Amino acid sequence: MTGHHLLVHDGTFAVVTDTGDITGTRDASPQGLFSRDARHLSRWQLTLEGRTPELLVAAGQAGPDRPLAAVLTPPGSEHEPPAYTVFREQAVADRSLADRIRLTSNRPLPTVARISLTVDADFADQFELRTDHRAYDKTDAVRTAEALPDGVALGYERPAPGGEPEWHSRTVITTVPPPDEVTHPASGTARTLEWRVVLPPHGSGEIVLQACALPSGTDTEPPRLRTPATAVAGLARENAAFTATGPRPRDVIGWPELARACEQGLADLAGLRVPADGPGGEPLRVPAAGIPWYLALFGRDSLFTSLFTLPYRPALASATLSALAAAQGTGYDAPPGPGPGRHHRDEECRPRHEQPGRIPHEIRHGELAHFRQVPYGRYYGAVDSTPLFLTLLHAYTDRTGDDALAHRLEPHARAAAEWMFRDGGLTERGWLVYADATGGAGGDQSWRDSPGAICFSDGTPAQGPIAIAGAQGYAYDALVRTAALARKTWDDAGLADRLEEAAAELGHRFHREFWMPEHGFPALALDGNGRRVDVLASEAGHLLWSGILDAEHGERVGRRLLEGDFFSGWGIRTLAAGQVPFHPLSWHRGSIWPHDNALTVLGLVRYGLTEQALVVIRALVEAAVVHDWRLPELMAGYGRDEHPTPVPYPHSCSPQAWAAATPLALMSALTPGQT
Repeated sequence: MTGHHLLVHDGTFAVVTDTGDITGTRDASPQGLFSRDARHLSRWQLTLEGRTPELLVAAGQAGPDRPLAAVLTPPGSEHEPPAYTVFREQAVADRSLADRIRLTSNRPLPTVARISLTVDADFADQFELRTDHRAYDKTDAVRTAEALPDGVALGYERPAPGGEPEWHSRTVITTVPPPDEVTHPASGTARTLEWRVVLPPHGSGEIVLQACALPSGTDTEPPRLRTPATAVAGLARENAAFTATGPRPRDVIGWPELARACEQGLADLAGLRVPADGPGGEPLRVPAAGIPWYLALFGRDSLFTSLFTLPYRPALASATLSALAAAQGTGYDAPPGPGPGRHHRDEECRPRHEQPGRIPHEIRHGELAHFRQVPYGRYYGAVDSTPLFLTLLHAYTDRTGDDALAHRLEPHARAAAEWMFRDGGLTERGWLVYADATGGAGGDQSWRDSPGAICFSDGTPAQGPIAIAGAQGYAYDALVRTAALARKTWDDAGLADRLEEAAAELGHRFHREFWMPEHGFPALALDGNGRRVDVLASEAGHLLWSGILDAEHGERVGRRLLEGDFFSGWGIRTLAAGQVPFHPLSWHRGSIWPHDNALTVLGLVRYGLTEQALVVIRALVEAAVVHDWRLPELMAGYGRDEHPTPVPYPHSCSPQAWAAATPLALMSALTPGQT
């Protein structure tokens, strides 16, 4: 984010400019203070002597033990230099933006500095801030501003139909010292806080401010006012408990660049943890998907992240499994899935695709989700979250040797397995399927969830109930692993036999129906008529990871993925170049996703293709170096022969959880016993 700087902690984040301001500018990455899917600050603009400050030092990237820092002055000139300098520090902690404005006089005489800060909160839901300019009816909503003895309280209320609790959010701004005056600069709720700070000769003074987000439904009060340095000291201790705990990457791998990328990934994951509740209401912290749009629990993202980090931070897997189990589907929500027809609740305005046993895809807490103007309060529209839940549960049990979680979540796991057969489609269709890949009921429910991503080699989108290849691999793996849990942990040989038989049948059918002899490669999917979706896609690497391919087919696929149309030099493209739908700047039709490559690398190792795995690992590590050790969510699909460094994808999340976890997966691939 050029000119933007990110501060994040425990589900709250701020995006500020080089000066530390929030201007309300609307762009691809909106500025503001965000908590629980709402913007709690839309303006936070400093003026010195009634004018925009001059920037001496742009805000430097905050670290685990230091605040974001910028250096500013009031306007001056060569002949009349500024009377004072402002050293500004900022941090986010406890749902609050902490801001310290320290003024240092540059004169030998007493100086009076006039400082103003204009603040406002539009309380916009994040879905309103997307670049597609979505609009939602918010009739009768009211925004307020109330002067406090030591600051301002900004509020937002919206009455609720049908007797539901009303929506009431607040942002409380407190300062030390209190402002000398609070003015109303224009219509609306913006307020300007003003101070006259007397600076002794070559002396200093300071203003400490805190803007605390209090989302609707929270009954807490703002925390005590702290300086950014004090807040960061607490965060440093908290993050160190996550990042510095053994095993440390540098102690696992002798590849310094890969170890450094792993350390950056762990630091990013520490910040991406968000609060969630377990089945008994116990508080948890789980990996969110990414910033700015996806700081929330996402089924597949959090599950893959937890799988990649399992050998090193197993607590993430335990928390993710518990949180997803707590939100597991218990009833039916319109429209029904590919299984037998089901009754749905017509009075609910947006379908969530809930079904008994189904693991959610996305859990949101914002206003629009609360009022069902978007379906994402608990949204279940993913074909893969449920089998991946089962895979992680077995992997966690097998890795840690602790079967307590598998016993506790046994009812949830059994319900998830049953969903695959009933509503997932294994019994009726023989595959895990979802409704449509063309924007129909449910939209695309695989990780390739952009329009047109599931297409034939001529670019025609697949239609009808879709059986995507990767999900069949996940289902196979989930059946095999859950059978092992049933036999060894739950002492249920009958269930184990049933699941093992289903897995064997699924593997046999897959080789028969998905394999394209003319290409020596599997189809991306089967459409609603059972036709092979014949585009050549990196989804085949997921099949290696899941183990659904036999040795001969697996080796052939692994070698094919390293050919030049797939492998760019920075990673494997989502679609092989040269095909009609290939586009290097698309979301899923030719771009390069680190997590997609990580799954392929683990799969290559599984099939004994270690040399090929090392080629991909080297490419991703070199890409991490170019990106200051932080792998982006995705990169454009241009090759090294076209540009000497990876070409950025313009809308990539950063940091993003499964990209942050990718170096750890690569380290596992190189470390015997870790995969």
